[in-house]
Amino acid sequence: MRKAGRRAGDGLFGIHYMANDCGHARLGMAVGLRVAGNAVRRNRIRRCVRESFRLHQHELPQIDVFVSARGRAGDATNAEMFASLKHLWLQIARP
Repeated sequence: MRKAGRRAGDGLFGIHYMANDCGHARLGMAVGLRVAGNAVRRNRIRRCVRESFRLHQHELPQIDVFVSARGRAGDATNAEMFASLKHLWLQIARP
């Protein structure tokens, strides 16, 4: 998917996406140990990504989305992460 799809990103997250045949958007993610540190911080980032995707998935086309957390995501607040992801979802949803 990484070679065939398209990319978007900012300082907190990188997103790779490509069309699928499922009829709805699907999510995959990676939050590395180096990015966030301990399991509590990594899981907080994962929860924010899942919740943001849940809220915006109906606005997205039929795509597979892979979200990877970047260095600043470990220190970002939940509000910063939600704002960053919302901006990225809107970028993807644009025709």
